[in-house]
Amino acid sequence: MGNAYADENVIRRLLTETRTWAFVGLSDNPQRTAYDQAGLLQTRGKRIIPVHPAAETVHGEPGHASLAEVREKVDVVAIYRRAEHAGQAVDEAVAIGAGAVWLPLGVVDEAAARRAREAGLDVVMDRCPGVEWALRRTR
Repeated sequence: MGNAYADENVIRRLLTETRTWAFVGLSDNPQRTAYDQAGLLQTRGKRIIPVHPAAETVHGEPGHASLAEVREKVDVVAIYRRAEHAGQAVDEAVAIGAGAVWLPLGVVDEAAARRAREAGLDVVMDRCPGVEWALRRTR
């Protein structure tokens, strides 16, 4: 993979210029990475949208069973699902007209990333938003 899906300019833009992030796989379980990452971005001024069949409310935001249920513009879809399920979430992100997809550390699906990029979405893959935020704060 190299750094094809870790473009410094894209990462910086997504962290600084976007407003609304839908987190696929975000539930109210504080033991999950998605919970921490969504909370961190929320404290940094991002609007988060939980997307999980069992999420009623997470971090004070109402949950949605699927991306198709989200009725507002989504800038970034963060996909906190296992890699074998990431492709479906990427395709749903394309279908709702999201601006970007972000696949966190360990979630790698090259074919889905190519589909998203071909559809005009920015793609970040195998990177942690919290780590990337911290790296940019120190530079």
